[in-house]
Amino acid sequence: MKTFQKDGHEIILGDSLQILADCVPESSVDLIFADPPYNIGKSFNGRMDRWPSDEAYLTWCYQWLDLCIQRLKPHGSLYVMTSTQNMPYFDIYLRDRLVILSRIVWAYDSSGVQARKYFGSLYEPILFCVKDKSNYTFNADDVMIEARTGAKRRLIDYRKPTPNVYNSQKVPGNVWQFPRVRYRMKEYENHPTQKPMALLERIVRASSNLGDVVLDPFSGTFTTSAVAQMLLRNSVGVEIEEEYVKIGLRRLGIVESYNGQSLRREPKTFERGSSESQQILALFR
Repeated sequence: MKTFQKDGHEIILGDSLQILADCVPESSVDLIFADPPYNIGKSFNGRMDRWPSDEAYLTWCYQWLDLCIQRLKPHGSLYVMTSTQNMPYFDIYLRDRLVILSRIVWAYDSSGVQARKYFGSLYEPILFCVKDKSNYTFNADDVMIEARTGAKRRLIDYRKPTPNVYNSQKVPGNVWQFPRVRYRMKEYENHPTQKPMALLERIVRASSNLGDVVLDPFSGTFTTSAVAQMLLRNSVGVEIEEEYVKIGLRRLGIVESYNGQSLRREPKTFERGSSESQQILALFR
C-alpha cells in the first residue's frame, strides 16, 4: 500500500476492501462514487475482470458496499454503477440498507457494432442512494439544464394561477446523455472503462458542497478526484493498479515523477496514412 497526499487530495495504491476497512474512518465521507469492475472479462492493465462465478462476484460487491455505507456520513450519498445484468442484485441489496432516490440511465451512442444476434447495450445504470431521505445534499440549482418545452417558443403556461412563460430550466431527469470518452479526446486516458468528466461533474455538483470529502474506491483514471479538485472539494481515490495510480498523480498534480520516471504526458503524433492513424480515424466515421 502507498499513499500520496496534497492539498486535500489523497491517492491510495492498494486493494479497496483493505483500504476501506483500515484507512477510511467510519462516517467520514460526504459522497461516494463507486464504479467497480463489472465481471465481464475486460483487462485492466493485464488484471482480468473475471470472478470464478457470479456468486463470488456478488459476494465481493456486497463486502465493499457494506464498507462504503459505513464510511458515509449520516447525510451522505452513494452513487454506484455496475453492468445491466448485475444491477438488479445491487438494487435489491441496497434498498434494504439505504434509500434509493433515483435509478439513472447513462445513455450513449456507439459507432461500432454492439451485437448481431440481440439488441446491444447502449447504456449503463447508476443508483443514487442516501442514508436519510430527510437529510441529504442535493444542489438542484447547480445542475439545471435547458427545459425542452414551450419555453423556447415563449409559450404561456395557463395552468398557473398567474399565466406565465414555461420554465426555461429544469433539474435533469434520470436519463443522462453523455458521450463516452473516446481516443484523442482531451480527457482520454489509457483505460478501458473511463467515465466522462461531464458525468462526474453532474454527480459531484449535485451531491456535495465546497470542502466536502468525495471518495472513489475504484478510481481508474481518477476522473472523480479530478472533478472534485476542479470543484473545490476534497477527494480520496483508491486504485489497485499502479499504472492507473500514475495517471491520478499526474492529473491531480500531486507529484511530477514516480520511481524516477517523469509523469509528464507526451502528446501522440501520427503520420498521415499510417496503419495506426487509419484505425484511429475509423473510430470517428
